[in-house]
Amino acid sequence: MRMSSIRRESGMASVEITRPDLDASQLRAEAARTANAKQVRRILAIAMILDGHSRLVAAQAGGMDRQTLRDWVHRYNAEGLAGLADRPRPGPTSRLTDTQMAEMAKWVEDGPDLAKDGVVRWRRADLRDRITNKFAVKLHERSVGKLLHKLNFSSITVRPLHPKTDLAVQETFKKTSPIWHEPRSRRSEPADRSKSGFRTKPGLVNKAR
Repeated sequence: MRMSSIRRESGMASVEITRPDLDASQLRAEAARTANAKQVRRILAIAMILDGHSRLVAAQAGGMDRQTLRDWVHRYNAEGLAGLADRPRPGPTSRLTDTQMAEMAKWVEDGPDLAKDGVVRWRRADLRDRITNKFAVKLHERSVGKLLHKLNFSSITVRPLHPKTDLAVQETFKKTSPIWHEPRSRRSEPADRSKSGFRTKPGLVNKAR
């Protein structure tokens, strides 16, 4: 096998497969044992090039363009079959450091300072504003909720109590206030009673009708 890295193919530069460890038949055998369909197509495209097919034909058979196949050849030359697998994509990273997360957890555990924060219970919006002021990090309320879930905190009160709200006064008012009943409507009285409150005779009711 010629080991030069670049050769001319139909007027276009093409990458030569430089790994000698697997031939075309061995690559097809590896493809038969591979579960990932995308990786299978890449392996078979490499095998077709080793069999002498053009890069265009191999790329079309693998469902890709020539440039993409060229990139996969580079990875195969460098890493072997492992280079033909999709690399895991990194997940989203937290915008707060571990130290900042720990400080936020302490805020929630201690609760807000009425004189400083103006509320007696945290909302996600309140924590969002405090995070912005303290750490210069802007977050959406949904992101704050995800951070709270990550810190194993239950849901935060949606609407805080007003600072001037006195729960003890409210309870006293409920206990000492007279019980009010809705007045009974005249329509709710039985139809067979006269205005004086006595039951009328059926015959008199019929004559009145």
